[in-house]
Amino acid sequence: MEQRATTEAALAGVLQSCDAAPGAAMEHSTAALSAATELPTLQWSTRRGSESYDATLAAAMEQSRNGVQCCDEVLGSGFLHHRRVMANGVGGKLGPIADVRGAMPEMPISARASAAASGEGLVRQLGVLELVLLGIGASIGAGIFVITGTVARDAGPGVTISFALAGAACVLNALCYAELASRFPAVVGGAYLYTYAAFNELTAFLVFTQLMLDYHIGAASIARSLASYFIQFLELIPSVKGNVPSWIGHGEEFFGGVVSVNILAPILLVILTVILCRGVKESSAVNTFMTTLKIIIVIVVVFAGVFEVDVSNWSPFMPNGFKAVVTGSTVVFFAYVGFDAVANSAEEAKNPQRDLPIGILGSLLACVILYVAVCLVITGMLPYTLLGEDAPLAEAFSAKGLKFVTVLISIGAVAGLTTTLLVGLYVQIWVGCVAAVLAGLFNVHALSHILSVGTLTGYSVVSACVITLRWSDKATNSRSLGKFSIWQEGVFCLVIVALCGFIAGISYRFSYSIAFIIIAFLIATVGSFSLLFRQVYVPVDPPRFSCPGVPMVPIVSVFFNMFLFAQLHEEAWYRFVILSLIAVGVYAGYGQYNAVPSTSDHSSVAYHGVPSEAP
Repeated sequence: MEQRATTEAALAGVLQSCDAAPGAAMEHSTAALSAATELPTLQWSTRRGSESYDATLAAAMEQSRNGVQCCDEVLGSGFLHHRRVMANGVGGKLGPIADVRGAMPEMPISARASAAASGEGLVRQLGVLELVLLGIGASIGAGIFVITGTVARDAGPGVTISFALAGAACVLNALCYAELASRFPAVVGGAYLYTYAAFNELTAFLVFTQLMLDYHIGAASIARSLASYFIQFLELIPSVKGNVPSWIGHGEEFFGGVVSVNILAPILLVILTVILCRGVKESSAVNTFMTTLKIIIVIVVVFAGVFEVDVSNWSPFMPNGFKAVVTGSTVVFFAYVGFDAVANSAEEAKNPQRDLPIGILGSLLACVILYVAVCLVITGMLPYTLLGEDAPLAEAFSAKGLKFVTVLISIGAVAGLTTTLLVGLYVQIWVGCVAAVLAGLFNVHALSHILSVGTLTGYSVVSACVITLRWSDKATNSRSLGKFSIWQEGVFCLVIVALCGFIAGISYRFSYSIAFIIIAFLIATVGSFSLLFRQVYVPVDPPRFSCPGVPMVPIVSVFFNMFLFAQLHEEAWYRFVILSLIAVGVYAGYGQYNAVPSTSDHSSVAYHGVPSEAP
């Protein structure tokens, strides 16, 4: 800790010296940094390697007498490289540093230092409680009030196991997300930038497109269900009941049910988008209030429903077999997507290194407990065949004659789905119009069949990112082993593990011989041990959260995610292939020619304005 503090203080001196006097002061600060880390004076070079750094700096100083302007113009483009060299030189003690200019605009040195000190840009005002509630708010609404009834129609009371399986997989993914959120605490972009840093821009773009479409589909599904709950709440008023046109709330079907027109759902999306445009402080206050209200109502509902449970409704527990339960787990997987939204709030967290892991894991565990409790209650109250798809909880309590609880559920559903939409749109506010179109044209059943593709894809790649970013510097892991480097060998092993997970899932889904599953598992095991013994892993600094059991935990996460991917509905596979082809085409025809060049250092994402202490 003392060594790290000394190194960071020396780096701060370098920044200050660059703004004050880029000549001798820079040399003095560099020497101070070298002394602090017991390293020889580092020899800088420009990133593009066209000429030496000293020559570039001297030429710039001749053009201007203003030292600050000099540093801003010259070092503004080259200083990220120097910071990366310093970080590598001290064994990664300052954390990974990299160039993500393709995703974020570059700031001059003095401007970056000023922003870090003054807190300019996005205001850091989200603490642990706000982050936990952010994750819960993104999850609870979709899982309890929407997906439960849809999955229960196929899995029966076994929907409880579906949520438990998805939760177990998400715990592994959350451990990986928590490490990356702590490793890159001031980086905005979540899975996209993690993938960008660990692999390349094309892979990151593919993950981005799949995840964003999942957010759109999820937001549209939630908006449809929110409209149904809202209308059901209004129909508690006798004068309103039965007088609301179907095209306003529940949906008017056309073309044999392929299209289901709903006007209210897009309107609700527009209203919530306007709230988000007011700023994170206002939307966070709305989210905190409504999430707290939702949790209280859900707990009341669970305790009220326990007394109405008929154990005979749990038999048979898995009427369509365990395969239907596993398939259901792929659908409810999206119900846990809230912790991804927590990772995306890094730039607005007060103390991201400490608070993001707590927010991610805390919100996930709370969601697992609430999901399992609600599923047990709702499937015990009514036979699973009688559960509705749009408003299952309200219909269950209404069938039992508990009007007061039905009112509470309607209020909780409106609050819960509103917070879920708020967080979903918070991640994708700039393209929320797509969700509005989907919500206006398709019902929950149709949308649920193409859900979770992007979520499973993104989580698998993020787990792989933990492994690749833990590998030691490229000089160690890029030694040639014949035709392939150690780094390439490691990536190949990760791909093999993912393919084996998918093959095992396909074999299970289509009832192929158990031998295929065993062979796939054994090959994945060999690949896992190759990753374990062939690579050199760098431990994460103690102040940061570290995923336990690397590389085995991320490997199991990748295998399990791909196994679940194989259980998705066929429509989801078509969506994955079509969108991937479109994304590759867009990148090949436009993206690769307009992207800002990045360094070849895969271990990097630039920090900006990371607070050392939360106020």
